[in-house]
Amino acid sequence: MEKIRDNEIANYIRMKRKEFSLTQKEFAFRSGLGLRFVRDLEQGKQTLRMDKVNQALALFDATLTIKKKPKKDIEI
Repeated sequence: MEKIRDNEIANYIRMKRKEFSLTQKEFAFRSGLGLRFVRDLEQGKQTLRMDKVNQALALFDATLTIKKKPKKDIEI
C-alpha cells in the first residue's frame, strides 16, 4: 500500500485538526469516523472512500471539489 505525504487533503486535515487541538482519536470521534480511517487519511493513503473524506472535511466546513487542471498539449 503506497502512501503519499504530499497529499493536499491529508495535509489540510492534519493542519486543521492540530489547529483545533484535536488528537486523531478525538477527531475520529467528533467526525463519526474510525481511528484507522483518520490515520490512513492523514498518511495520504491513495484509496479512500470519498464520502468518508467529505465526512472528515465537514468538521471544518469543507468539502471535496473538482479542480480543472491546466490544459496540456497531447502528444500522440
